Amino acid sequence: MKIEVKNSQDRIDKYLASNTLYSRELINKMLKDGYILVNNNIVKSSYKVKENDIIEIKDGYIKENNIVASNIPIEVVYEDKYLMVINKPSGLVVHPGNGNYDNTLVNGLMYYTNNLSDIGEKERPGIVHRLDKDTSGLMLVAKDNLTHELLADDFKKHSIHREYIA
Repeated sequence: MKIEVKNSQDRIDKYLASNTLYSRELINKMLKDGYILVNNNIVKSSYKVKENDIIEIKDGYIKENNIVASNIPIEVVYEDKYLMVINKPSGLVVHPGNGNYDNTLVNGLMYYTNNLSDIGEKERPGIVHRLDKDTSGLMLVAKDNLTHELLADDFKKHSIHREYIA
């Protein structure tokens, strides 16, 4: 895909996030990996686009994911096409890491659905926030990148109310 810039002084990551369906985080990864060129040159995400710049987004950007889907029971409290609310039991690790790559919530989510956001760390598809292994409770899971970014922003702004009972 090629885009000719018209009247902009934005950073390339911001410009492309506003003018394509790609998330800003994915755009930054594609820039770093050389999948986005400006005037046939590799640029950093801080590059400010100029009028008449030609931005080329190469096809075939694939994010590797070696996580194996596992049939782990997941209690879905709510689900629509954008997100899921799941009830995570105590004792279940949320995402693979630190020697624990199987039997996590992410393994179960990948078995349950193919529709999970893919921004953030590759070991955390759909995961917007986490709960500790020994903590039970409701968790939000994003099914697409836009929903993931909106929810992450809400968590960052503290506009999502969380309540803990000990």
